Amino acid sequence: MSALVSLSNRPTRILIVCGALAALSACGGRERPEADLAAAQISTIGVNSYLWRAALDTVSFAPLLQADSAGGVIVTDWYANPSNPGERVKMTITILDQDLRADALRVAASRQVSQGGGWVDAPVQAATVQKLEDIILTKARDLRRQAVAS
Repeated sequence: MSALVSLSNRPTRILIVCGALAALSACGGRERPEADLAAAQISTIGVNSYLWRAALDTVSFAPLLQADSAGGVIVTDWYANPSNPGERVKMTITILDQDLRADALRVAASRQVSQGGGWVDAPVQAATVQKLEDIILTKARDLRRQAVAS
């Protein structure tokens, strides 16, 4: 009975609720984007770190299948934009060098469209791949500028 009396006490209830919320927030690790998890596990980068971070950031909207910082390879799983669920894309980004250069980056993309209840390969416009490369290079240069400025 004394436990019931103490739980009816407003400060005790507040402490219990705060403790429960703190415990639940500690369990929130599953909500972390996969790109952040991959970046947090990097111990040795065998490629340009600015390109690596920019590439992870650029494809963070898609689930990751592989992120090998030593080899410089990032592979996403299929991603379907919720506004266009009849189409999905998969990307492979390869960083080839430790220098921040345009020719040190390769982006390949695959695209599929839904037809008859299955997925059928469809062409990817070259401009799409070029745009992804441009976004990654621009972010990498911005990261380098920020690092030099600080």
